[in-house]
Amino acid sequence: MKRPSWNELLAVKIIAEQRSFSRAADVLGLKRSSLSHTVKGLEATLGVQLFLRTTRSVALTEAGEMLIARLSPLLAEMDELLNDVTASAQQPYGLLRISASDAAISLLLETVLPTFIQQKPGIEVDLVAQGQLVDIVAQGFDAGIRLIEDVPKDMVAIPLSGPLRFVTVASPAYLAGRPKIQHPQDIMQHTCLRQRLPGGKRYRWEYQQHEQQFELDVPGSLTLDSSALMVEAAVAGLGVAYVPERYAQPWLKTQQLVTLLDDWTIASQGIALYFPQNRHMPVALRLFVDTVKAAPRA
Repeated sequence: MKRPSWNELLAVKIIAEQRSFSRAADVLGLKRSSLSHTVKGLEATLGVQLFLRTTRSVALTEAGEMLIARLSPLLAEMDELLNDVTASAQQPYGLLRISASDAAISLLLETVLPTFIQQKPGIEVDLVAQGQLVDIVAQGFDAGIRLIEDVPKDMVAIPLSGPLRFVTVASPAYLAGRPKIQHPQDIMQHTCLRQRLPGGKRYRWEYQQHEQQFELDVPGSLTLDSSALMVEAAVAGLGVAYVPERYAQPWLKTQQLVTLLDDWTIASQGIALYFPQNRHMPVALRLFVDTVKAAPRA
């Protein structure tokens, strides 16, 4: 039997991770027709069908499941071997896929990535902005970045930032002529920019001062699913917003926004890079983790 090529085996692995020929073709930088031809050729060589294809989905056959279960560790080990060889020549290479919130990506662009890309030009970093928390292993990511509180308990977490402060903000134009906001309950008399969480539930604004705590389902006619968009809406004078401080900082500096209830703000533990603890770590991820640990905390 003809031995399958490295590219054929890699194609099968990526399709299995993406559950889509189109998405796998994008990851591999191939045309969908070329990828489909590659898989059909491999199936013909092996004499088995690896994928069940419909117009809407792709699933592994029993033979495909068996192949992937044994193939994935072998490909990871080969990647590690090749990366170790190139790393010894100071030229590590590979693809690093990370699922992250847009705030986390913004933080990486400011802190970690400039150093990492300069020092490791052979490593391609693929950042995917996703609002909701995903299963990074099932979706083929090497790592994820989220609020520390949201990192799954079975993952290794490396802090990327210090505590993340949440602030209540509004534009001077919106506040002009409206009742003052001196207590969290005063918010209930205002037009608020509400936030929809990835699971569909509306976010309740949280306030704490000493022993007093409030979780408010605030009123408002506009609901958004992005902190960045909430800030833009607040700048436009559409209402009061409650967002992580780093989103609002540029507009606070220009006084297009002002903070409210500063004595009642709370803070998250911060943002963390996370990855599976019982999984072989690719060289690209190991080098990225080293860079994260060495970077100053924002």
